[in-house]
Amino acid sequence: AKEKKRHMGDTKHFCPVSLKEDYVLYPGLSKHAAKYQEKFYYFSNLEYREKFLKNPEEYVAHNEPIHAPPLRVCLLGTRGAGKTACARWLADKFDIFHIQFKEYLQELLLLKTKEKIWLDFDEEPEEDNDKIVSQKLREHLPQTMTKTEDEESKQEVELTDEEEAIKANLMRSQPLPPEILDNIVPDWWKKEPFRSTGFILDGFPRTPDEAQYLSERGLCPDVAVYIHVEESDVLDRLLPPRLQKWKERQHKKMENKKKLKDLKAKIKV
Repeated sequence: AKEKKRHMGDTKHFCPVSLKEDYVLYPGLSKHAAKYQEKFYYFSNLEYREKFLKNPEEYVAHNEPIHAPPLRVCLLGTRGAGKTACARWLADKFDIFHIQFKEYLQELLLLKTKEKIWLDFDEEPEEDNDKIVSQKLREHLPQTMTKTEDEESKQEVELTDEEEAIKANLMRSQPLPPEILDNIVPDWWKKEPFRSTGFILDGFPRTPDEAQYLSERGLCPDVAVYIHVEESDVLDRLLPPRLQKWKERQHKKMENKKKLKDLKAKIKV
């Protein structure tokens, strides 16, 4: 009853310091409350309460109401649930950014690897017919002709510790440590153009630890949506295109064998 009668501050039950400093609507706690100009303000932690009391005029409204941050959505669901299709539609509808978390990680490595990283149990990357045939052909050429190319092929791309961790996450779903997430995730809340436009984050958080990470960093989405689908629906959606790709790969392998056979015959002649 007392809570209902209280004359709340400009941000109601949200922490005004979190809104000003981090531009997020972070629910304040009644145990961290303070009174200023006959209004009660709630804060997310004791540190922000002390910060407010030192200079309250910085965090209260003056000539116009305090603006809320833009829409931020976390979209979750199992693989094949249709997250990306829904995320694109929502991003277009609300005019916000669509961030596909796994694709973003791929982009961080593409400059070095020149190709996408796949899960160990995932579909194989697209094969290049000419590349495979030329590789097989080199096996049948004199050693002196292939030495330079072999040396070049042995040169592996050197990745930093951070890039190795991202690669392990993409290939084996190993969790990303908080220090790496710190270099990626907070920017979407705190830096432009995401800060003032908003976003829909597709596929993050994926684990309880990642959800805990967002909570500890005060990176609050306005809403988290989980798309639930039946296993049969996922199979109907994912199996046909994968089966078609498998058939195409088998066809390409047969073509490669024929090309290789013809090339071997030419080398013999």
